[in-house]
Amino acid sequence: MTPEQLRIFVAVAERAHVTNAAGFLAISQSAASAAIKALERSTGVQLFNRVGRAVELSSAGRRFLPEARAVLERIAVARHVLENASQTVAGSLSIAASQTIASYWLPRRLAAFQEQHPAVRLDVSIGNTRQVENKVLDGTADLGLVEGRTESDLLRRARVDVDRLLLVVADAHPDVAELSPGQPDISSLRWILREEGSGTREVLQDLARRMGIAFDTLSVFLVLPSNEAIVQAVEAGAGATVISELVAGKAVAKGSLRHVPLDLPARDFALISHRDRQPTMAQTALKSFLFAGAAAIR
Repeated sequence: MTPEQLRIFVAVAERAHVTNAAGFLAISQSAASAAIKALERSTGVQLFNRVGRAVELSSAGRRFLPEARAVLERIAVARHVLENASQTVAGSLSIAASQTIASYWLPRRLAAFQEQHPAVRLDVSIGNTRQVENKVLDGTADLGLVEGRTESDLLRRARVDVDRLLLVVADAHPDVAELSPGQPDISSLRWILREEGSGTREVLQDLARRMGIAFDTLSVFLVLPSNEAIVQAVEAGAGATVISELVAGKAVAKGSLRHVPLDLPARDFALISHRDRQPTMAQTALKSFLFAGAAAIR
């Protein structure tokens, strides 16, 4: 058995679904299924019972799960020991980042970091805030960068930058009704949003709460999996969205999107790490880099 097989086994066990686990790990469903089958074949033990589209742990799988977790944790500790023993900033660093950060904020910063530390290999995965939090919790990511709230008290969280949010519609969209000057009526709009667990969806939920509006009464017309898809749908006139200025700024500047004035609070871009895991020198170096002025990179 290999560490990768164990990692996939744990992810499937925790989610009781191969496809969901594959999405979480950013691998294909067929790769996840093949890894589980190979693990079962090599051990001669059935680890899962297949129940419709879902899976559930067999009795042997339930006994094996804590052992698999323990092995993965020991591998992580061993890697950290070796990387720290050299007293040089080297080794691998796994980063999970939510979409806006990963696509618009992080690349320039990682490029600048690698100029200073060329011996560090960076591996970046993308998910929404909840997926990033889960990856840091289960050790599949060393560090996370998120826009939304995190829930676990096992995480350290520190702000590395702030993000401005915009309410935008297509340039040809009719004027938005106002409840009062500068206060658009969000109930009158058709909304295009990201999925549950995303930071921008959370912003609209908070806005509705502050305005005394039940979120589930809003007209959510489309739910799309990426910021870029949302921008295209809004440009096409399908509805309105709340989105980062980093994502929509160019479209607003060229006139394909129109910014509707709305007082939205800035949100944090936050770095998260696990409280109980000893950081490697590479992790410490990246944290220091992000905190010591990397926010000036544009």
